[in-house]
Amino acid sequence: MQRREVIQAGVALGLGGWGAAAQAHHGWSSFDQDRPLYLEGRAANVRWRNPHVELVLEVPETLRLPADLAQRSLPAQTAAIDGPALLAKTVLPTRRDRRWEIELAPLFRLGQWQMPEIRNGTPLSVVGFTFKDEKGEAILRAEYLFLDGKTYGLRSSPA
Repeated sequence: MQRREVIQAGVALGLGGWGAAAQAHHGWSSFDQDRPLYLEGRAANVRWRNPHVELVLEVPETLRLPADLAQRSLPAQTAAIDGPALLAKTVLPTRRDRRWEIELAPLFRLGQWQMPEIRNGTPLSVVGFTFKDEKGEAILRAEYLFLDGKTYGLRSSPA
C-alpha cells in the first residue's frame, strides 16, 4: 500500500469511528428537562471514553425514591442549576426497564471533579433526564451522580 492509500485508509477509519460516536450522542434538547428521574443500581458495560462516559445501570426490580434526596448536599458550583429544586421534583420513572443507558459528562470534566473511574459492579445512583414521556430507548442523561458518598454535578466544573 502506498503512503497516500495508508493516509486515506486512516482518515476513513477515523471518520468512521467519529461518525458512530456522533450517531450515539444525544444533545440536551432531546431530553425532557422538566421531569428529572432518579435511578440507582450497579454499573455494567462501562465505557470510560469521549465524547462522554457511558454505562449501563442495572436497576433492581424494586426501586424507591430516597427519603433524603431533596436534602442531599450539592456542590456549590452547581448553584446556577438550582439543584435543590431539581432534587425536590425528582421522580421515579414510570417505565420498568431493568437496564438503563446512562450518559455522564466528558472525561475532561470528570477528571476536573477527580471522580474515580467507575468499574463494572460499582453501586451508584443518578438524577437526570430521559426523553419526553419516557418514549424511546431507556437512556438517562445524568445531571447529578451519587458515588461513594459524594455528589458530582455533571454539567458544571469544580471551582
